[in-house]
Amino acid sequence: MTPRERGIAALELREPADHVPFFELGFQLIEEAFGQGFPTGAAIGAAPARERERLLHQVVELIVRTGERYGHSVLSLTGVPNPRFDDYLWYVRQLATQVGHRFLIGAMADGTFAIPNGRNMEAMAARFFEHPGEMHAEARRRLDAGIERAKRLIDAGADMILMCADYCFNDGPFLSPRMFGEFVTPYLHELVRAVRAAGGYAVKHTDGNIMPILDQLLACEPSAIHSLDPQGGVDVAEIKALAAGRTCLMGGVHCGMMQTGSDADVVRSAKYCLYHGMPGGGYMFGLSNVAFKGLALERYELLHTVWRKYGRYPVAGFAVDGEL
Repeated sequence: MTPRERGIAALELREPADHVPFFELGFQLIEEAFGQGFPTGAAIGAAPARERERLLHQVVELIVRTGERYGHSVLSLTGVPNPRFDDYLWYVRQLATQVGHRFLIGAMADGTFAIPNGRNMEAMAARFFEHPGEMHAEARRRLDAGIERAKRLIDAGADMILMCADYCFNDGPFLSPRMFGEFVTPYLHELVRAVRAAGGYAVKHTDGNIMPILDQLLACEPSAIHSLDPQGGVDVAEIKALAAGRTCLMGGVHCGMMQTGSDADVVRSAKYCLYHGMPGGGYMFGLSNVAFKGLALERYELLHTVWRKYGRYPVAGFAVDGEL
């Protein structure tokens, strides 16, 4: 199967014919892997037309090389330099034209409230209590903008909309489940419906402990949920049992262990995710966040080796341990 076919099988809650799909929301080790990093957004923005086009093509080339090297089913456009939204649309069109028959194309659009930054967290929390009408009006404006962006990306060739508003800390959601149900869930549900009606797969990303709001996330009927964060107490085996047949699950390999654990810890976490995520389909393997800058490339190569060795259908029995 092509990486794209594997990804579609998982999103449609089927078992692929060979390997479980490999998905990364972001891959920040471009320079480590290929000896050449993305050009900066400032460099692209300041370049004359011909040089600008060359730099944009360089970004696309590196994205494709990453997918080909690691067998990713989705070419994710998170973290790419895009000084203008037109540049982002250009990436989508180029990828769809060049390799859309082999890979899924994932692009970012969201329109829901995320955890606010530390500068405005207290003020924003107060607004939910003191001015709920204003917050609903803002939620509607955000949603409309998110839907418009998603539709333009799908029209340009994106297969998958990556909705990257983070909702949760490691100990639970920023908003209580009741407030989440008022200020986020109905808007998220509408965004998901709009993405799917436009022909895209709607993937909801959020780190942290999603378990207190999992029922609401599932009720929104996303095509998939990422990142299954073990640092937030999310257990792949538990969430697979709760979500099986309802949505595709993506991720789960312990990001912290990738940097601070041993090789055996990485292998154990990866095998655990494969062992519990793969049966019955509806799972994409990958990290519980992104392949972040500062991570040793050798560790990511180890993760890839585990996927190649153990991530094949039909699921074979193997021990969930640190042995490769």
